[in-house]
Amino acid sequence: MRTYRELFAAAEFRALFATVSAQVGAQTLSGIALATLVYGRTGSPLLSALSMFGASFAQVIGAATLLSAADRLPPRAALAGLAAFTALTTALLALPGLPVGAVLAVVLAQGLVASIGGGVRFGLLSEIVPPDGYLLGRSLLNMSVGGMQIAGFAAGGVLLAAANPSAVLLIGAALNLLAAAVARLGLSPRAPRATGRASVRATWRGNRELLSSPARRAVYIGLWVPNGLIVGCEALFVPYSPRAAGALFVAGALGMLAGDVFAGRFLPARLRRRFTTPVQLLLAVPYLAFVFVLPLWPAVVLVAVASVGYCGSLLLQDRLVELTPPALRGHSLGLHSSGMFTMQAVGATLAGAVAQVMPAGRAMAVMALGSIVVSVLLARSYRTQPTPSAPALVDLHVG
Repeated sequence: MRTYRELFAAAEFRALFATVSAQVGAQTLSGIALATLVYGRTGSPLLSALSMFGASFAQVIGAATLLSAADRLPPRAALAGLAAFTALTTALLALPGLPVGAVLAVVLAQGLVASIGGGVRFGLLSEIVPPDGYLLGRSLLNMSVGGMQIAGFAAGGVLLAAANPSAVLLIGAALNLLAAAVARLGLSPRAPRATGRASVRATWRGNRELLSSPARRAVYIGLWVPNGLIVGCEALFVPYSPRAAGALFVAGALGMLAGDVFAGRFLPARLRRRFTTPVQLLLAVPYLAFVFVLPLWPAVVLVAVASVGYCGSLLLQDRLVELTPPALRGHSLGLHSSGMFTMQAVGATLAGAVAQVMPAGRAMAVMALGSIVVSVLLARSYRTQPTPSAPALVDLHVG
């Protein structure tokens, strides 16, 4: 499976693609509306940022407690149920006069429940497409995420100019209900990949098993840390260029889309491991130039070029699937997803702290240098031949 046409020929992939697209659109609309609502009530940039990104911090709690459910729930029911839960809680956020403390509690609850969503979605993707089609399918889903984020932010700006934030939140809730309906009607019923009861104990067992392999540990670090540090660079776009931050964000989204097309559609399988370290370095090296004060257009070009390097995460996800037994695949991909969101939040927080003591451009260069160091240290691990995926331990299948 090497073309997007072949992917879209599969009805279940179309349903999964539509479900993910609707959820990302809903998340983007709801995020910008909620941040606007909280800032309008409190005047606090910190509380506004937490309302928009605070759910990412809950991912680490979900990774430690809930991930065993990613392989132990029927995928169709899980995806529909997660979307319905998000719809209901988003509608709750639209209630007039809801205290800010309650708003943040709901946001954290959404993040906690969403921590298993990545494992369910991407574990299902590995069942819908053949092994050689996983990277292509994942790249197309990534492209959908980038495109829907751009559209969501644009639509959110227009809607917030015409309606109040609560109304926009209700639109986000409706999009999540649409995602739930598409998942329920468009996906086929499938049995869970693993048996037994989901529990905290089973989650810890699965995490230990996944992290016991040096090859998998290196892949997880590569998926979490270099990218998370560069997200920290992006978190400084506004202080770096308050009037042109939007251009920098759009350039980053376009570069990421280009990288996904390159890795998913044109990079041969035999070259994927060889390209992993170079593209991860590409993600960081252009940001070193931000130590200087750059005119807008060179800065935009550098951000676009750097963001092509995000395709390195696709190459590492492909390797992670190769290294993981099928019964732990959803758990494994969920651990990647939760760790990624957590490190993005950590990277943004760390970058903000560094920017407190030096100009934003220099802080971006510092974050990029850290990303480069980690990628170089991991390069040898990526070249190591993977061990075949062994069957999952028997006690992983019991509650």
